[in-house]
Amino acid sequence: MIFEIQSQDSQSAARTGTITTAHGKIETPIFMPVGTVGSVKGVHARELKNDIEAQIILGNTYHLYLRPGLETLRKAGGLHKFNSWHKPILTDSGGYQVFSLAHNRKLNEDGAVFKSHIDGSKHLFTPENVVETQRIIGADICMALDECTPYPCDYDYAKKSMELTHRWLARGVEHFKNTEPIYDYDQTFFPIVQGSVFKDLRAQSAEFIASQNCEGNAIGGLSVGEPVEDMYAMLEIVNGILPKDKPRYLMGVGTPVNILEGIALGTDMFDCVMPTRNGRNGMLFTWNGIINIKNKKWEHDFSPLDADAHTFVDIDYSKAYVRHLFQAGEMLGAQIASIHNLGFYLTLVAEARNQIARGTFTPWKNKMVQQLAQRL
Repeated sequence: MIFEIQSQDSQSAARTGTITTAHGKIETPIFMPVGTVGSVKGVHARELKNDIEAQIILGNTYHLYLRPGLETLRKAGGLHKFNSWHKPILTDSGGYQVFSLAHNRKLNEDGAVFKSHIDGSKHLFTPENVVETQRIIGADICMALDECTPYPCDYDYAKKSMELTHRWLARGVEHFKNTEPIYDYDQTFFPIVQGSVFKDLRAQSAEFIASQNCEGNAIGGLSVGEPVEDMYAMLEIVNGILPKDKPRYLMGVGTPVNILEGIALGTDMFDCVMPTRNGRNGMLFTWNGIINIKNKKWEHDFSPLDADAHTFVDIDYSKAYVRHLFQAGEMLGAQIASIHNLGFYLTLVAEARNQIARGTFTPWKNKMVQQLAQRL
């Protein structure tokens, strides 16, 4: 993997760059649609490629390991061939999913023992077998196994959790170095910064992660319920320590405003289920603010979903029509909303790249964070 910085904002830490992988280039800052089980829910690969213009998508190691399973993925030749997505793929190690199974998992020095949410069967994730699993999936960018600390948690818990993540990381890095890709292209490995909302732990973790000298670095354990001010404070500390010449990935974040503030703090990569999950529930993101398309106020509004942007679907559907689809329980409504929101997110980061390159990012960002947070 190659990362090249193209431009730098003079009033913030925002920058543009290019990540080159075996499956193509990624322009940063970038938003990555989440395809948990190998699919971005309700969205065809052709729509991701042609309408939304996604450059990279995510898969999740936990879910793909359980279903369809490693035997199927290996026989298919990896996830790219299995789901017919021929651009880059990043896989989360499954640490967050195991964290979310608080009542069905147990952590120890060896790894994480958990029960499947599908059938209750017992499984073990170790730093080593998570690497092997991501080798079989064939992701371009693989994640280290970590523990995502809950919020709130006390200092001692956060410290012990971070130290366990670091010990796991050292094993994962070693195993990644000592194994080869299964398919005919290179893969890369990102460690994950932890430390909850404690400044000294975040700084300590960022320094340890930087010392591993991996090709990129991720920041986890944020957007788990903490105030956004704490998230931004942690991000500023971490990005001030992580190497500037490597991409920084903020995991699971977030709203359009979160993304713009994250870019301003020097972050390059983002992912979140919000565009599709909220879209399926009738929330639309637009350049003028947030719409709940189920509200009666849109019943006779025949204007486009976002009057200030081109449509991301084949036809410029009206607010009234999409509201009707939701009222009728028609699955097309959720699909249109998902495509619209993903298109908006990808357009937002593309415009951020343009503003950074032109040297106008900071005033533009300051205006947009007010505008995008409005409820219409």
